Amino acid sequence: MLVGIATGDDAGVYRLSDDLAIVNTVDFFTPVVDDPFVYGQIAAANALSDVYAMGGEPRVALNIVCWPQSGLPNEMLAKILEGGAAKAHEAGVVIAGGHSVFDEEVKYGMAVTGVIDPRKIVRNVGARVGDSLLLSKPLGTGILMTALKRDRIPDEQYAAAIKSMAELNAATARAMRKYEVHAATDITGFGLAGHAMQMAEGSGVTLKFEESDLPLLPGAIEWCRAGMIPGGGKRNREFFGPRVRISGEVSDEMAELAFDPQTSGGLLIALPESQAIALLAELQAAGNLDAAIVGTVLPSGDYPIELV
Repeated sequence: MLVGIATGDDAGVYRLSDDLAIVNTVDFFTPVVDDPFVYGQIAAANALSDVYAMGGEPRVALNIVCWPQSGLPNEMLAKILEGGAAKAHEAGVVIAGGHSVFDEEVKYGMAVTGVIDPRKIVRNVGARVGDSLLLSKPLGTGILMTALKRDRIPDEQYAAAIKSMAELNAATARAMRKYEVHAATDITGFGLAGHAMQMAEGSGVTLKFEESDLPLLPGAIEWCRAGMIPGGGKRNREFFGPRVRISGEVSDEMAELAFDPQTSGGLLIALPESQAIALLAELQAAGNLDAAIVGTVLPSGDYPIELV
């Protein structure tokens, strides 16, 4: 076992030979949107993301389904599975089967197995002082999906959120393998602050984020100002907040967005400044205009995370 649970890495890694290891992860959750096909896509992309965050390539997946015995048509379940299968096909992943149980609350996701060279594993620890921090997707899905549940989100904002959540982190992962990446993780339920804190504390450094550099989904600030804060965001701030220094110049909305739980969020990557600039240019040339350099790695200070 090369990577286990000690540092809260995104996936486990088990070595089979000198040049081959497998990457294992599992993730599933309740619906975040009403469209069953889109929900399946997002859940699959989210599960696959953990393998990409480790620098691996997903190969095989197993579906995980919780479905009520009555009250919902089986055609809806079929659409969820079709959405997951479509995203798996896009990733070059074979769905080998799965397991379902009766449950009054719908849940869907995948257990995913990927492959990686054991000498090239990307951990969520190892960030070095002087590194730049690159984030590959915008923040705000938790707040926007809360607004959606209250039937208040415009079509264009919904479309932008769906596009972001359903997008694979494959292109970012494959691009980052060309560079000297010291640490990486995907931003999901713990929000930017929570996942960054795991990186900071595991690396023995402080991660400093610039408020003005953080990419946001359209409408994220406005809906945050309107009070569309998900329960997960409140819990994240309660748990991680005491270890985050937030400058007095940071707006209340941006402070909330640092803790906003993301669904199928982007990769946070720590690498030397010159290489971060080159990676950003490569991602933007490939069409990812949301990617941004959002901060720097400092020597360990009083707080593992700073937002200024």
